[in-house]
Formats: sequence, C-alpha cells, structure tokens
Amino acid sequence: MASNSQIAKEVIAAVGGEENIQSIAHCATRLRVMVHDKDKVDVTAIEEIDKVKGAFYNSGQYQIIFGTGTVNRIYEEVTNQGVSGSSKAEMKEEAKKQGNTFQRAIRTFGDVFVPIIPVLVATGLFMGLRGLVTQEQILAFFGLTPDSISENFILFTQVLTDTAFIFLPALVAWSTFRVFGGTPVLGMVLGLMLVSPSLPNAWEVASGSAEPIYFLGFIPVVGYQGSVLPAFITGIIGAKLEKVLRKRVPEALDLIVTPFLVLLIMIAGALFVIGPVFHTVEEWIFTGTQFILGLPLGLSGLIIGFFNQIIVVTGVHHIFNFLEIQLLERLGYNPYNPIITASIAAQGGAALAVGIKTGSKNLKALSYPSALSAFLGITEPAIFGVNLRYGKPFIMALIGGGAGGFLAAITGLKATGMAITVIPGSLLYLNGQFFMYVIVNLVAIGVAFGLTYMFGFNDKMLENNK
Repeated sequence: MASNSQIAKEVIAAVGGEENIQSIAHCATRLRVMVHDKDKVDVTAIEEIDKVKGAFYNSGQYQIIFGTGTVNRIYEEVTNQGVSGSSKAEMKEEAKKQGNTFQRAIRTFGDVFVPIIPVLVATGLFMGLRGLVTQEQILAFFGLTPDSISENFILFTQVLTDTAFIFLPALVAWSTFRVFGGTPVLGMVLGLMLVSPSLPNAWEVASGSAEPIYFLGFIPVVGYQGSVLPAFITGIIGAKLEKVLRKRVPEALDLIVTPFLVLLIMIAGALFVIGPVFHTVEEWIFTGTQFILGLPLGLSGLIIGFFNQIIVVTGVHHIFNFLEIQLLERLGYNPYNPIITASIAAQGGAALAVGIKTGSKNLKALSYPSALSAFLGITEPAIFGVNLRYGKPFIMALIGGGAGGFLAAITGLKATGMAITVIPGSLLYLNGQFFMYVIVNLVAIGVAFGLTYMFGFNDKMLENNK
C-alpha cells in the first residue's frame, strides 16, 4: 500500500499539478480541490489512486473521497508538498461563484439549515428516548405504570423536546444573517421577536383557542412558532439591509443607529408583510408535501425511496431539510426519514454485494468500507466509489430503496427526528417502532444485495471500467 506522501503526490499530479490547484480543503470524508482548469483533471487516474474511494465534481470542486481520518492525513501531506490550503469557509465563498443560479441557491439554502440540524437531531433523540421510557412494557419491567410518571418529569421532557421548535425562527434567522453577511445576534433577536409571548401563539391560533391581532382591520398578526420561511426571508432581507445601512450611517453613530433601524424596519416588515405572505407559501408547500407522502398503497415510499439517491447525486438534497423540519414541527413526527433511510441502506447493500462477488482485492477493500459507511448513513463512498462507477449496482440499489420505502410507507413508519439514518437512525424509532424499522432496512439491503449479486455486477465490468 502506498504511503500517504506518495498518495498526495499522485493526487496533485492527477488534478493537473500544483499550478492547476486554486485552493484545497477537506471535510469529514472528502478532499475538496478547486482547480483553475477543469479539463486538466484526470478523474480516472484519481479513482485508481490507493485509498481513494471515489471522486466526483460538485459545487465547483473536485471532491475526492478518502473517508474519515484518512482525509486529514492526506490533506496534511498535500499541504506539506507546497500546496496552499484554504478554510472550508474560504472555499465556500469561491464555490458560491460557480454553478448555475439554481445550484447556488440550493447551496445557500444548505448553508443556512445544515448548522441547525444537530440541534434538531438531539431533539429527535430526546423524543425517541421519551417514547422508550414511557412505554408500558418498559415501565412494567421496573414495576411502574404510566400513572407513575410524575408531572415534573413530563415537564422536563417537554423542555428537551419542545424548545428547539418553539424558537426555531430564532435559529433560522440567526443562521441566515450569518450566511448573508449580517450580524448574527441581530438575526437571533429578530427571530425571537417573531415568537414573542406578546403575540398570539401560532399553535393556539391554529387550534382555535386564540385569535390573531388584526392591524388596519385586515392584516392578521400572530407569533411564528415553528415557522421557517418567514424567518428565512426576514433574515435575507435583514442582512442585506444591515450591509446597506453600515455603508451609509456615519461610523460614530453606527453602533446605535444601524441595529435600531434593522430591528425596527425588519420586525415591522416581518409581522405585517413577510410573515403573512410567506406563511401562506409555507402552508402550500406543506400541503404539497403531505399530499405526496399521503399517496395510497405505499406509492409515496416507492417513488421517494427510488429517486432519493438520484437527487443526492445532483447535490440538491439539502432542500429537503426544510420539508423535514416542517413535518416535525407540524405533525410531531417525520414519515420522510424512514423512506430515505431505506434508500441509503440499499446503497450499502449493493456495495456489499459487489465486495463479496468480486475477485479484485482492491475493489473488495473499497466496497466493504463503503458499505459500512452507508450503513452509518453516509452514501457518498458507496455511490461514487462503487455503485455509480459500475452503473448496474446503483440501479439495483435504487430498486432496493424503492422496496424498502414502499414498506416504510405502507406500514406508516414515522421518525421522531431527522438527519440520522440506518444504524444511528434506529435511535429515532425507540417509541415502539424499532423492529419494523429494522425490517424496512433489511428489506432495502436484501433486495439491493440480491439483485446486485445476481444481475448487477460481475468482474467483466472491471475491464470495461478501466
């Protein structure tokens, strides 16, 4: 096996030499190389480098998959050989200038919502654990009944499970200000204003126990607990307004005048215009999402489970974070998660079949870790390193994802959170759904594995892929 130093030299040569590298950075699993001339990159040579699990071009970068831990060492060796690195933030700024308008918009959407996801993951886990410890069977094991649970304990769990969604507009506005160059704390305060206790609570208004406040007799004003789009749009406009004001307000007055005007103008705009308009848009999107997820006979799972990983390949899948957040906030559960979990597990099943069937030691060494990565919820090594490279395994994995998604939909499987899938995702199904969740994953893996092993791969494809 080649040393990390030798691998770094081969990577530099394959991307067109040091003079073709504009910047280089890395994330948890991938080396991200931005180049001056895309045509000078030899993708085939990159994929043949030892320890490389796949490579693809996305977001204006060549992304070379090495895997957790390994990528850090390769990056260090590349920079040791004279290539100047850059931070992920700097690379994101460069990447934003590349791609079409839709791709740039999706990247920006992802930049806003990805930092919020860990909090929502934790909230989902709290929901799952509460469901576990309040099950009659679990309580009976300790000689307890549901009546034994104290009100204080329920209150404590509500603090854990409800807080992130109650103050979701604050999180969204904070992150949006950060991404669009405003002062994040102004975004945070704007978001908190949208859920001020002085306003009628959105959930109480929806249930009929409270009435909106009507300004000018026709503009309904309510709190925006759990809403996303009003806070997102408010954050975009607010950050841009702040930048305009800072250029025009004298420096001596900037500290006082700019925050005052941003908060005054934006909360008025948010409550009277942005909120009512985009809350309506949000309702339309949510209704459409519910319609798709509510298709009869498991059709929603079949369609989403099949097409999900195709969407992942295009790189625009971050937009679905918004939909999952809406499902959790409105319904208290997430029927989308088990379907996409099936599509992810299926990619691992196909990669595992390739690893078992092939006689190539190099492909085995690539397939097994890629399958494990998929079973932990990360499909890029399996997709780009194995399945998509040979074509048919990817198609068989799509079929497996459709089969698993169909079963998830027809059995009504629902997650208590989002963003974690397959093995880690089992923590979102501790409220009596765990065994069905396991069956859905096994079906997805089994169908993808069986089809790939029987029809989707043979070692003749190695010759055709050279």
